Amino acid sequence: MPKSDTLDKLRKKEEEDLARVLAQKHNLVYLDLSRVTVDLDSLKIIPEVDARANSVAVFQSVGKKLQAAVTNPDRSGTKEIVDGLKRKKYEVQLFMVSPSGIERVFSRYKEIRRFEEIKAGVVDVSMEKLSAFTQATGSFAKFKEMLGIMAHEKEVRKASDALELLLAGALGVEASDIHIEPTEKQAKIRLRIDGVLQNIAEIPTALFQLILARIKLISELKLNVHDKPQDGRFTIKTAEEDIEVRTSVLPGPFGESVVMRLLLPKTISITFENLGMQPPVYKMMRAELKKPNGMILNTGPTGSGKTTTLYSFLKTIASPEVKVITIEDPIEYHLQNITQTQIDPAKGYDFSNGLRSILRQDPDIILVGEIRDLETAEIAMHAALTGHLVFSTLHTNDAAGTIPRLIDLGVKTNIISPAVNLVMAQRLVRILCPACKKEDQPTEEEKKIILKEVTALPPAYNKICQLTDKKDFKIWKAAGCEACNLTGYKGRIGIFEIFLIDDEMERLIIKNPPRADVEDTAKKQGMAKMYQDGILKVLAGITSFDELNRVVSEE
Repeated sequence: MPKSDTLDKLRKKEEEDLARVLAQKHNLVYLDLSRVTVDLDSLKIIPEVDARANSVAVFQSVGKKLQAAVTNPDRSGTKEIVDGLKRKKYEVQLFMVSPSGIERVFSRYKEIRRFEEIKAGVVDVSMEKLSAFTQATGSFAKFKEMLGIMAHEKEVRKASDALELLLAGALGVEASDIHIEPTEKQAKIRLRIDGVLQNIAEIPTALFQLILARIKLISELKLNVHDKPQDGRFTIKTAEEDIEVRTSVLPGPFGESVVMRLLLPKTISITFENLGMQPPVYKMMRAELKKPNGMILNTGPTGSGKTTTLYSFLKTIASPEVKVITIEDPIEYHLQNITQTQIDPAKGYDFSNGLRSILRQDPDIILVGEIRDLETAEIAMHAALTGHLVFSTLHTNDAAGTIPRLIDLGVKTNIISPAVNLVMAQRLVRILCPACKKEDQPTEEEKKIILKEVTALPPAYNKICQLTDKKDFKIWKAAGCEACNLTGYKGRIGIFEIFLIDDEMERLIIKNPPRADVEDTAKKQGMAKMYQDGILKVLAGITSFDELNRVVSEE
């Protein structure tokens, strides 16, 4: 390395070290501006002449919230500019920076005019126009193409444009999550659509850094923290609705990876009738929802639709005559006519403490987001025993595993039976695209499995599945078209298994039974397994055999 380069690096380090010291002296946050994106729209808030004369510049903004760099907050001109911004109702956060750092910001003023020309000529996107833009990018292929254009622009465009394009495209294809993962030389963008991650584009590191800084800013995360996980949230405003976005930033070997979860209101618009329950399950569930007390437990892994199902139950039974309270972690969707609370472990407000507080509010119906420990389980079950209808979730692989799981938590067997009314388990399978699904003959192996599962169905399912020709029946397979973004699937539906805590099950629970014994008793009661429910949906052309086996396995 040339000697001059070494000296430049040493001078730069000394400058930044001095800025750190001055930050402590003035009680400000230090920021290395070489690692921060400068938003050109924000830069225009202070004219270049004033900015240079007083060594102050706004480098990021969201609405009336500004982030400004200063080298000396005590300078009279700097104070005057900041006070002027505050009089205009701006909320200003100051960062201490080095002289070379703020000079880097000043150098961006010359790009403003060129940037505005680029902005006008490529993609005209703003938060106000996001709804219209979403419709324009409804095509998966078009969205990929537009991202590709942005990734290879000679001039890196404004961070807000890049992020709005990404959000609009994700909304257009109804993605639930956006994943941006940096690698050694670039960053990979993936979308989770109908529960499955799909590669969308690879973008240069420079563009990724722009997007990352913008995401941090609007999510109210710390721009100068790069080595710790951070969580935040922001709102997308469209013409029809507001969409909440949960942001998670996680440090890694090549930089910070980002996951944005889009909480689409459409997710909770599903009704009890449209969950996909088979008639015997629907009839049983409808009867249980009419009961005034007891517990209904829904089990399954993360992302299996448990909370959406319980929300549909609440919407079915909520009315002006009953008080419904939920305690969740976190509140993801807001429901009308229902009181919702969110746990805050940092302040000592966890599920168990929250549940105690809820009981003092005289509720009729309670939703506990998740049973994680013995204390929460016992309080919830005592609530079910004292006149409340309680809904909750538990992480188990199937319905039969719920009883051993509760016992493993430490719940007494003589409490489980009288408290719990019904146990259910569920998964979500993708629905075959009606525009392109193809009728097909099953293979010999598929036919063997289907016949085995259909034959084992309880008597209540005889009318639902009648294979007129057991040697020659058809199933459907995924194809792929523009309507489904070439995936072959569009939307998801539940597959369920459900059993009651009846007298026979109660006698079994007292004996601390293994999972297999619980399942055998549930089958005698008339329970169809999730896999069997899935087979019925395969035969009905709702989903494919491949999709069913991706989600749940044959036993």
